[in-house]
Amino acid sequence: MQIDPVVLFFLLGLAAGIAKSDLKLPSALYETLSVFLLLAIGIKGGLALAKQPMMEILPQAMLVLLMGCLIPLLIYPLLRLKLPQADAASVAAHYGSASVVTFAVGVAFLTRLAVPYESQTTLFLALLEMPALVVGVILARLGGDAKQATGHGWGKLMHEVLLGKSIVLLLGGLAIGYIAGPEGIKPVDKLYLDLFKPVLTLFLLEMGLVVAGKVGALRQHGLFMLIVGVGLPVALSWVGIGFGMLMGLSLGGVTLLATLAASASYIAAPAAMRMAVPQANPALSLGASLGVTFPFNLLVGIPLYHQFAIAVA
Repeated sequence: MQIDPVVLFFLLGLAAGIAKSDLKLPSALYETLSVFLLLAIGIKGGLALAKQPMMEILPQAMLVLLMGCLIPLLIYPLLRLKLPQADAASVAAHYGSASVVTFAVGVAFLTRLAVPYESQTTLFLALLEMPALVVGVILARLGGDAKQATGHGWGKLMHEVLLGKSIVLLLGGLAIGYIAGPEGIKPVDKLYLDLFKPVLTLFLLEMGLVVAGKVGALRQHGLFMLIVGVGLPVALSWVGIGFGMLMGLSLGGVTLLATLAASASYIAAPAAMRMAVPQANPALSLGASLGVTFPFNLLVGIPLYHQFAIAVA
């Protein structure tokens, strides 16, 4: 199977960092790339939302949001067995969120098999970005007492979480895409839609450099993160299957929701967690999500989740 170029850019950054190259992206550029990606993901979700009859998909959308909140809450206690609070919260946020590229490969897989699926699954992808990030930030900042964790009470904490840059950009992009619609967004679609993947390559190049700089921490938890990277997606796919059946999705829809549940974000989550939880080690979350789970899902996971869906259909 052909390797997606975005993964190759990540590997380039990783190799350059391990080789002690002087390759480095300006910090201002990284910040700009993060803002662009978060905003573009939101706009894509808003455009998908604008194409759907709201009242028909609202119950499904609410269940997807619930799933996005539930996944990090389920896996956080397991991660805390081996990881510090901030790292466990960051990894949980990555796995509660979803991978755009994994979703795209899942769509291609179903298309090749001529298996139909619901169009609103694209909306589900966008919706899954948000709740896990909010839950992840809360988990990272709370040790049971919001005031102790942040120096402020619950009100200040929730203000920081819900009005942090990453959440504002995702929600703002969602609103812009929904209000503007496919026609209204045309004057800027070449920037936010057509350039999404090229910008993503630069972002992942930087993330490869970041991970290489912290590879020692990944070695420290290597076996555990390998188990996480393979075991979590298989287990979480059943969460997606359960929600898909509850929502009454078709076989293809259940497969895609299982794929989304089993995937881990390496776009929105790294950007959001680096902004909101800077003390978390990105080598752990990206090492598991991009280094283990992503290739596992592409090579083994998606066909496996489809067989799971067939078995319970």
